[in-house]
Amino acid sequence: MAEKKVVEIYTDGACRGNPGVGGWGALLHYDGIEKRLYGSAKDTTNNRMELMGSIAALQALKKPCSVVLWTDSQYVKKGISEWLTGWKAKGWRTSANQPVKNQDLWQLLDEQAARHQVDWRWIKGHAGHYGNEVADQLANQAIDELLG
Repeated sequence: MAEKKVVEIYTDGACRGNPGVGGWGALLHYDGIEKRLYGSAKDTTNNRMELMGSIAALQALKKPCSVVLWTDSQYVKKGISEWLTGWKAKGWRTSANQPVKNQDLWQLLDEQAARHQVDWRWIKGHAGHYGNEVADQLANQAIDELLG
């Protein structure tokens, strides 16, 4: 029986100033093919850019896939795998009964993740791992291009 192929994704976000000019990057690997994605925003936060990297990467997949998604953001990793269910159950309120920050992006990420079978994993940032380093470079390239 053939082994099921998995899309491996590395995402990152960056911000110059927080809030400030931000960028996100994503590196997708599938069956020996590599795809690089990136984007930016003028007035944003690091957390929003971290979320956008994951959202854009999952949106880029044209059909439902098995995915291993690596992020160096504990905010993204814990948000999607630990906090999201509770936020939704509480009407998008935190355990302290405050509105969830970045609710718009959490809802988008939830929609995109639901299309796929995603194994969310955390990776230490700036530790020399190829996929994470490329995602970081793409996020900074997006900022550089925006600032042009």
